[in-house]
Amino acid sequence: MAKKKIVIDPVSRIEGHLKIEVEIENGKVTNAKSAGEMFRGWEIILQGRDPKDAQMISQRICGVCPSPHAHASTLCLDQAFGIQPPDNGRLIRNLIFAADYIHSHILHFYHLTALDYVDITAILKYTGSDPGLNNVKNWAKTEVDSGRPTAVAPFLPRLKGDYIADTDTNISCIAHYLQALEMRKKAHEMLCIFGGRIPHEIAIMAGGACERPTVDKITEYLYRLKELQSFIDNVYIPDVVAVAKAYPQYFGIGKGCGNLLAYGVFEENNSGTERLLPGGVYLNGTVQPFDSSKIAEYVKYSKYSSKSGLHPSLGETIPQPEKKNAYSWVKAPRYENKVYEVGPLARMVVNHVSGKNKAASDLVGNTLQQLNLQVPSLFSVMGRHASRALELKVIADRCAEWVMQLKPGDPVHTKFEIPDQGSGMGLTDAPRGALGHFITIKNKKIERYQAVVPSTWNFGPRDDKNQPGPVEQALVGTPVADPDNPIEPLRVVRSFDPCLACAIHIMEPDGEPKKFVVV
Repeated sequence: MAKKKIVIDPVSRIEGHLKIEVEIENGKVTNAKSAGEMFRGWEIILQGRDPKDAQMISQRICGVCPSPHAHASTLCLDQAFGIQPPDNGRLIRNLIFAADYIHSHILHFYHLTALDYVDITAILKYTGSDPGLNNVKNWAKTEVDSGRPTAVAPFLPRLKGDYIADTDTNISCIAHYLQALEMRKKAHEMLCIFGGRIPHEIAIMAGGACERPTVDKITEYLYRLKELQSFIDNVYIPDVVAVAKAYPQYFGIGKGCGNLLAYGVFEENNSGTERLLPGGVYLNGTVQPFDSSKIAEYVKYSKYSSKSGLHPSLGETIPQPEKKNAYSWVKAPRYENKVYEVGPLARMVVNHVSGKNKAASDLVGNTLQQLNLQVPSLFSVMGRHASRALELKVIADRCAEWVMQLKPGDPVHTKFEIPDQGSGMGLTDAPRGALGHFITIKNKKIERYQAVVPSTWNFGPRDDKNQPGPVEQALVGTPVADPDNPIEPLRVVRSFDPCLACAIHIMEPDGEPKKFVVV
């Protein structure tokens, strides 16, 4: 069978555009490229500014998850200024950050991923009395009967595929799609109690936070959290398990590089040496300590004239849009010159194998037993979805303890002076994976600022040794039943949570593009 080329462009995200190219032969992907399609230059924007501005400006990198950037930036500034937050400041940071996690994971599964599996047209068969579902049914039926199914956005039109056949399962998931909208709202309300607003909260800052806890705020946060905990336990995790059972083959699709890296997230002491989900490096079945000095970014196939192989603290952002053979605006981060995947899968496997977080390890072990699987099966599309749901339970449950540790009246902030010179590194894990901010200060101004975000790790191109990036590797071997409806590669890409809704272009080497709109 002749090779075919599929170009998915753009795979849109809040912070820019992603293009995926795959070659198909004998019904499987044999080669893939991941290309970031937009240059933004945040590192250049930050040069010469007051260091205190960094956490506010860097949040604009992403409107879906700005709080992780605020968190990484303040950790970076804490180190550069030589300060630590007090207990209240640390706890408030964690509570803001955790609310962002809750919102982000629910958004990803229900509103960005579930529609790859759930048959939304099953709503036309609904015969129950739920007013929300009946509203959706009547609206969809009116549009379909009018001959304008393209108006039923964001549900139709869509790619053809092997959607869930069971009507009851589909109806249940559609109901939870609607419920998840309300849950996301409550997570944002929780964030705003201590963060002031969303997106781009204003409370996290160098030295701690600027929002003081009160009994009323603690009560309001905890009230919403309890409802979200119930949703996670009784709706989100069961739905992920239901989809996983409906698509067991996707525990064997999208493996990727097999190496995992996590910086660790949620400080449990003010120095940051202890974290709820500790970091580590998973390689060849074992977990090793993480060493930040072993990170380097490569740019052979990236549209930069920057020197290749630099540590991010020495990183350069010198755009070269016409660079020969370069196909992405994303750099290629490597750890010890090897390709590593980051994200919920990395965090949960690192903690399961190492046993550093017993709650996480037990959840992973119990889920594997329930699904009759072993750890290697987690390196897959469904493994990523399961990891994301399980870690959210660990985080939400710990939130209920953090909020009760707040002490109204105690300090939330440590005073500081900006040094004439200094440097700092803020490493944490955003919902989508390892996030690092790096700063150099000279004459009390930002001389150099670099951010290596999760999608840099996961969606980066080939490196100087021509090693494909994590998503590029994960796509290889993916079966594609119908090249005109490439839902399988999209399921792989979405499992990494690039936060997308996309328009598809199918192109054969000697043919004209065919355009599709995809949920």
